[in-house]
Amino acid sequence: MALPPLLTSVIQWLRAGYPDGVPERDYLPLFALLRRKLTGDEVAAVADVLTASGDPASALAIRTAIANVTHDAPLEGDIARVSARLAAGGWPLATPSRP
Repeated sequence: MALPPLLTSVIQWLRAGYPDGVPERDYLPLFALLRRKLTGDEVAAVADVLTASGDPASALAIRTAIANVTHDAPLEGDIARVSARLAAGGWPLATPSRP
């Protein structure tokens, strides 16, 4: 199933910002940032794409980070670090436009 254009763009920004993959320490702040811009279903779709070609341990860590976003707040320094990586990859830090 093809992703909507917005989610395709998010995947492209993530791959540009993290060309070697997202390090586990960035999962929580990354998904916290995504939850500010996307719905829960959209975040889950992004996670599905990111975990499709990865190892099972990474997939579990990503799912855990998504679940933790509702319980744990990431540190502002972590949010700033991840925001800078995503901005370098072209992520529009303002709300992405929706069709």
